[in-house]
Amino acid sequence: MTTNERIPEHTPRLDMAALAPDVYKAMVRLDAAARQGVDPTLLELVKIRASQINHCAFCVDMHSKDALAKGETVERVIQLSAWEESQHFYTRKEVAAIELTEAITVLTDGFVPDEVYEKAAEQFSETELAHLISAITVINAWNRFGVSTRMVPGHYTPAAHQH
Repeated sequence: MTTNERIPEHTPRLDMAALAPDVYKAMVRLDAAARQGVDPTLLELVKIRASQINHCAFCVDMHSKDALAKGETVERVIQLSAWEESQHFYTRKEVAAIELTEAITVLTDGFVPDEVYEKAAEQFSETELAHLISAITVINAWNRFGVSTRMVPGHYTPAAHQH
């Protein structure tokens, strides 16, 4: 074995789409409903950030590739994991959405702080905010499927988009 040889990829634990098809189809429908009215660029940033926090490598891979395929810059995708130190790469609206994503994803304090919610409410209409919260909730659910079933990252291509 050479020192440059990659570690072999793991195998998934199980296939949610095959084993719980009604749940999977319901998630796809929920995802489609949640994304209505949410800017596609912003949506991918939210999905990437939640997936980073949740350590869902499959979803980080998928949504980074989707974002790049839709014209997002490599720089903004790379900086997302350190967005607090690189806010100048993003709009105020995007920062508010990313901050809300973190607050909803990491509920260690048991709630989304008023300051975070109010910052998002200043940037989004109530309808947009309802859909954004829905989209953040959905990606967190997808992340939990991906992490618990050990979905394998690296094979996704944007043309084969599944969620």
